[in-house]
Amino acid sequence: MWMPLLAIVVGLAVLVWSADKFIDGAAAVARHFALPPLLIGVVIVGFGTSAPEMAVSVLSAMEGSPGIALGNAYGSNIANIALILGLTALISPIVVQSQILRKELPILTAVTALSVALVWDLQIVAWEAWLLLAVFAGLLAWSVREGLKDGKDVLAQETEAELEAHPMQLGKAWFWLAAGLVLLVGSSRLLVWGAVTIAQSLGVSDLVIGLTVVAVGTSLPELASCVAAARKNEHDLALGNVLGSNLFNSLAVVGLAGVIHPLTMEAAVLTRDMAVMGGLTLALFVLGYGHRGQPGRINRWEGVLLMTAFAGYTGYLLYSTLGTTG
Repeated sequence: MWMPLLAIVVGLAVLVWSADKFIDGAAAVARHFALPPLLIGVVIVGFGTSAPEMAVSVLSAMEGSPGIALGNAYGSNIANIALILGLTALISPIVVQSQILRKELPILTAVTALSVALVWDLQIVAWEAWLLLAVFAGLLAWSVREGLKDGKDVLAQETEAELEAHPMQLGKAWFWLAAGLVLLVGSSRLLVWGAVTIAQSLGVSDLVIGLTVVAVGTSLPELASCVAAARKNEHDLALGNVLGSNLFNSLAVVGLAGVIHPLTMEAAVLTRDMAVMGGLTLALFVLGYGHRGQPGRINRWEGVLLMTAFAGYTGYLLYSTLGTTG
């Protein structure tokens, strides 16, 4: 048992470290080629923090473990909203000034509804996976257009400040972009092997392992980015990380995994996990969108409620699993 546990610990550590280097390298390369800061913040940083989820879910699908692939994607979405944004709001209440993010909130809500509709029959077949990828491509094109059109958005200003605070030479940026990608793949393979082995030895489904250990572990880059942004009062950058990551998980991560191998799932994915993810996404929309011209806001007590929801969900998940296996 100790070898799979060591594989998970080492795999997660290298995964998180390499993801951070990969994002830094990608952002620096984009900066050298004069891409607008808003485009870097929305596409590269926002989506790039989901590189661990992408690597793990793709490898899981290739190795015939759809539970880890789905649990990793949807579990990360739950952790991003309930745990990460909750903790971020506890450090510094989140005020949503960016108009780009206010546009992304209803988009994320619609994408979540699409995800629920596609898993209603407890499977994602090839054409549904391609549909998710097509929606992702359209969303990416929209993000590029918005990034090129509006350079004065608050998110653009916060991204610009971060890029200027951590300059990197082009050669070094290319090195970390390539090295980060290689380490992402290697550490993901190690993590998936450890997770599958432990699930089999404990007699629990790989879905539960994906929803808990793997999902929270692959969400650590988002946690680090959001906490750092909150301490600098860069609220829109923190929320942008979560919105970009959740969109990427729901569309690109699940879509690519489904294209590689059709994804079948147990009923609990729909009745338990998708219900929680949908409820949290709707709550985020209500809190973050604002009303009557006022910016959206997630204050400290709302952050506590989000973290309590995550603790309750995880506790129920573990209790029901232990009750079944025991």
